Amino acid sequence: SMYDLTKIRVEIDANIALVTFDAPPVNAQNAVFSEEIKTCFDQLSVDDDVRVVVLTGAGKIFSAGTDLNRTGPVTRDDLRSARESFHCIVECKKPVICALNGPALGSGLTVAASCDILVASEKASLGLPEIDIGLMGGGRHAQRLFSHSRLRRMALTGYRVPGPEPYRLGIAEACVPPEELMPTAMNLAREIAAKSPLAVQLFKQTLNTIEYM
Repeated sequence: SMYDLTKIRVEIDANIALVTFDAPPVNAQNAVFSEEIKTCFDQLSVDDDVRVVVLTGAGKIFSAGTDLNRTGPVTRDDLRSARESFHCIVECKKPVICALNGPALGSGLTVAASCDILVASEKASLGLPEIDIGLMGGGRHAQRLFSHSRLRRMALTGYRVPGPEPYRLGIAEACVPPEELMPTAMNLAREIAAKSPLAVQLFKQTLNTIEYM
């Protein structure tokens, strides 16, 4: 298929694309992964069979963030590639529902924050652990989700926000037992897929634009 990727699975059925991060053991992101995210979401944008995207992670973790076992220094190209991968989700013409199956940390949180709608498993959590290893990042994207005080608590202490909390704060649309996560996300996807595709795409684009006006 057009989605011939090594770290991401894409299954399309009834105008819904199920995209699964599948880079064991923790779906950590590196340059290859970033490039695949870009390829995947750019292709989903122009795929006429797709009206809505559901994004989730294989295994127990959505994404533990940037791969720290990489060799050599992080280059400007790596950083640009990572930035562009997040933008490709934001800019994807189709709405993206994030089904948070487990922890989304660091750049994993950034991916979640780049999606349009979040639904969480009770096993999910959101965090910025970079401070624990003397790094930083993800603040701008986390700002889309969290309030001033909570964001600073997360960034400066490494606090992980557990699954029910994003729902309580209105950051996620639901917090459900793990076995109900995908049915919940798919129900939402079907609801959107039933609408006028052109109206849905225009509205997403408009919401993206007015967010920064």
